[in-house]
Amino acid sequence: MSRPERVFVVGATGYIGKFVVRELVARGYEVVSFARERSGVGSKTRAGETCSQLKGSEVRFGDVSSMDSLMKRGIRGEHFDVVVSCLTSRNGGVKDSWNIDYQATRNALDAGKAAGATHFVLLSAICVQKPLLEFQRAKLKFEEELKVSGLAWSIVRPTAFFKSIAGQVESLKKGKPYVMFGDGELTACKPISEADLARFIADCLEDPAKKNKILPVGGPGKAITPREQGTMLFELLGSPPRFKKMPIQMFDVIIPLLSLLAKIFPKLRDKAEFARIGKYYCSESMLVLDPETGKYDAAMTPSYGSDTLRDFYRRVLKEGISGQELGEHSMF
Repeated sequence: MSRPERVFVVGATGYIGKFVVRELVARGYEVVSFARERSGVGSKTRAGETCSQLKGSEVRFGDVSSMDSLMKRGIRGEHFDVVVSCLTSRNGGVKDSWNIDYQATRNALDAGKAAGATHFVLLSAICVQKPLLEFQRAKLKFEEELKVSGLAWSIVRPTAFFKSIAGQVESLKKGKPYVMFGDGELTACKPISEADLARFIADCLEDPAKKNKILPVGGPGKAITPREQGTMLFELLGSPPRFKKMPIQMFDVIIPLLSLLAKIFPKLRDKAEFARIGKYYCSESMLVLDPETGKYDAAMTPSYGSDTLRDFYRRVLKEGISGQELGEHSMF
């Protein structure tokens, strides 16, 4: 099988996208990264810094939400073999989810087909297995359209990222307790590092067994609960564990109230959605959902890579959380 040479990456400035670009460049692909001129948390990253972050690829600036911009400023009438999409909505809001998780990603598919691409690699999310949220529905709608697009496809559904379970590192360093919902055993995940996930996504271009497949993937080791995450952090800090339990039932008060108010004040629609997202992540595991039992199954969730959560926690406790900021996702 001949190896694809030219790869068009959308969502290149995202948390995972930057690592995917670097991995593809390191493997010798000719990579074109399509990015916004102002990107990153709070759109603080300017064009020059973006080019530095995506070094080795050709960076082209435009708006993936605009088909005209995508074609004229991104594709430029050139041929590409593969499109890799790491697009994801910034905050999971209703409008943003459909604009990015569905429409912008659909634009990238159509642009790729026009450019002669034969393979589309999609970074999705493991939580779409149980779609209760708008961003999950938007992702699933695109997934279904990708499957019948005529292109070979690889849909990558990772579990939690390291950074998504690092939000309490700084507060613990200041002596505060680890906050968890219920007994801290309600959920579990097999977190994966950004570098390992980037390697897995790059593998999709080279491994025929990863074509036309939905590919759930987690990091190495066993599944870990929030309580175990907190215990690990305290152990690395050399401090006795201190936990603060929050009732998950609080969402059952907040969500109906915000949903009601959103009918009167439409601007609150996203606030209600954010509350639903919060409840979802506090009550649903980021593992493969066994269709036969309806339960999450750690054994069915593939492990990949070598970066461990313990090593990641050790590093951020020492060096700080810089580069792992959650931005608009910090509310979760």
